[in-house]
Amino acid sequence: MRPIDIGTGEQKAADQNPVSMHVIGITGGVGAGKSTILNFLKSLPGTRVEEADRIGHLVMEPGTDCFRKIREHFGGGIISGSGQIDRPALSRIVFADKEKLDWLNHVVHPAVKEWFRREIRAERERGRLGLFVIEAALLIEDRYQEICEEFWYVYTDPELRRARLKASRGYSDEKIDSVFRNQQTDAQFRMCCQEVIDNSGSPEQTVKQVRELLEKKGLYEGKGDSYR
Repeated sequence: MRPIDIGTGEQKAADQNPVSMHVIGITGGVGAGKSTILNFLKSLPGTRVEEADRIGHLVMEPGTDCFRKIREHFGGGIISGSGQIDRPALSRIVFADKEKLDWLNHVVHPAVKEWFRREIRAERERGRLGLFVIEAALLIEDRYQEICEEFWYVYTDPELRRARLKASRGYSDEKIDSVFRNQQTDAQFRMCCQEVIDNSGSPEQTVKQVRELLEKKGLYEGKGDSYR
């Protein structure tokens, strides 16, 4: 694996080992604070970070296969005046009907996964990166082990997650309980992921864990890091 040179920001020559890019999947429950880790990783030269939610939007843009299938299945009522999919309208439909939600997931999730496959292949051919990071809530369910070398689980104390969701999203306890029930348990995350990052402390403590993991894997040289 090619280390990221934090001191100079210079990457290894592309022709040195064009397929040595390491692919990590990062997951965790809602409110776990994954953005702290993702923001740090985005600051590292030779690293690309992509979030599945953003790619889910991309694959549903007008002109895509997903857009066509969704419009045909749900009708023109879920198309906004600008020609885009009206996401709030679509959400109201699918979250009231599990069969419709399952149908939508079976259309969108494979398209997102294929987008990642293409981008990973392209980056390996370019040979410019040492690390490609995928963040997704459903890494385990959607079998991203097929394209990731390893999974990292971001753990946060459940009561801290609850407080964050109340403060940032205005969720009630009932809503939070429902969200927690519909996600993997802590035991399931730990069983399926190779590394665990405890994000219950300060951002500095969390980033220190990430640095140490990258150093252990030969992906981070740790010089001149200016993360705040």
